[in-house]
Amino acid sequence: MKAFNLEGKVAVVTGSSGGLGQGMALGLAEAGADVVCISYSLPQETVDKIKALGRQAVGIKADLSEERELEPIFQRAVEAFGHVDILVNNAGIIRRTPAAEHSLQDWHDVMDLNLTTAFVLSQLAGRHMMKRGSGKIINIASMLSYQGGINVPGYTASKHGIAGLTKAFANEWASKGLHINAIAPGYMVTDNTTQIRADEGRYQDITNRIPAGRWGTPEDLAGPVVFLASDASDYLNGHVLNVDGGWMAR
Repeated sequence: MKAFNLEGKVAVVTGSSGGLGQGMALGLAEAGADVVCISYSLPQETVDKIKALGRQAVGIKADLSEERELEPIFQRAVEAFGHVDILVNNAGIIRRTPAAEHSLQDWHDVMDLNLTTAFVLSQLAGRHMMKRGSGKIINIASMLSYQGGINVPGYTASKHGIAGLTKAFANEWASKGLHINAIAPGYMVTDNTTQIRADEGRYQDITNRIPAGRWGTPEDLAGPVVFLASDASDYLNGHVLNVDGGWMAR
């Protein structure tokens, strides 16, 4: 099991104040990593939980949709522990409106945070990691990296883009010791799905379609993110790993 050990590694997890980001940050810490948590609101709860596991953690409050702020934010993350070995691009938003009514502002807001931010942070991390000769970048995709969805055209486009970026970076950087992969969560119990889960009929229809018979939780991403962040996945590159209870198999 030594291949899964992350002791001595430093991970940066965006959007880690709660939900999937917190679940992944805690999973990485349990495997031995120290973690820089970046979120729109100060991720103090996540930092405290990581420290309770005996690992070091730093919380950074930042608006990752502000492109000009991304390089200074990444430098703060590097300075926290001296280097970065793992980047998890998890921060994202969703805007639910029918395609005909989806405003251009909603489109830009979603694309800027979900896709452009992941692109820029991956560039920054990639340059840093190539100097060190190794690194793991893990993007958070979605079932909507494959499907069209309903009332979420901007989100769908951004998550298709995440899958493409994962493959594009992997093609260029695999030979340089970097590994760029993605996790595509299925239907998860998070703030992003509150509106869907509030519709009892739709919630039950979705649950019935999931072979596992339940929605996922943040804890369900802990194992997959540790695998992709560790030496155990060293021959995996440009891959989108579905963590969906069997949704895409149905």
